Amino acid sequence: MKKLIFTFFFIIVSSFVFANDSTKLTFVKIETTHGSMKIALYDDVLLHKENFIKLVENGFYEGVLFHRVIKDFMIQCGDPYSKIGDPQLRLGSGDLGYTIKSEIVFPKYYHKKGAIAAARRPDQVNPDRESSACQFYIVEGKTFSDEELDEIEFRLTQILNLNTRFKYTDEQRLMYKTLGGTPHLDGQYTVFGELIEGFDVLEKISNLPTDERDQPLEEVKIIKMKIVKR
Repeated sequence: MKKLIFTFFFIIVSSFVFANDSTKLTFVKIETTHGSMKIALYDDVLLHKENFIKLVENGFYEGVLFHRVIKDFMIQCGDPYSKIGDPQLRLGSGDLGYTIKSEIVFPKYYHKKGAIAAARRPDQVNPDRESSACQFYIVEGKTFSDEELDEIEFRLTQILNLNTRFKYTDEQRLMYKTLGGTPHLDGQYTVFGELIEGFDVLEKISNLPTDERDQPLEEVKIIKMKIVKR
């Protein structure tokens, strides 16, 4: 059964690559203390893509920690404070002094497993849902039943203030039912890329023991990021 799931997953990832002009996509390799991952940045989420490439090329992410890890949800990194190594610092509040205008392209891009999205401050203080300039998360998530997705569709219709009932496509439902994700975040955060290699590393990190602040007890650090060819 597990082999069948991974075969299906390979087909989905291959479909993503071939459905997009790979000559225009930007691929980034993330080397961590727990293994390597490769992500593809969406070409039509331009502000986030250009900002991320700039930070990668400037070496900003070298040495940052995955400071927030929640099993069956996501792993988050990019806080510049995490480079300091002060245990008294509450990680998650560090930034670069600017935000990025929201580029939520939903339902085209959604929170399936492996989605790369920008972290941000809550709606109460950030009604325009502008993104952090540097913090991002990679979705691990969990699988959902049709009944659960029905309920999430109803809630999203209200949250996004839609005039008609929102409905996932058959492909999106299949993704959430078989590989999983975090559909309750859809339409509220900017998804600007996706993981195409290293899902085993994502799961390894997401399964690490954490403290009461969701910070891994074992340090998980980005060693290097670099732009690579497919």
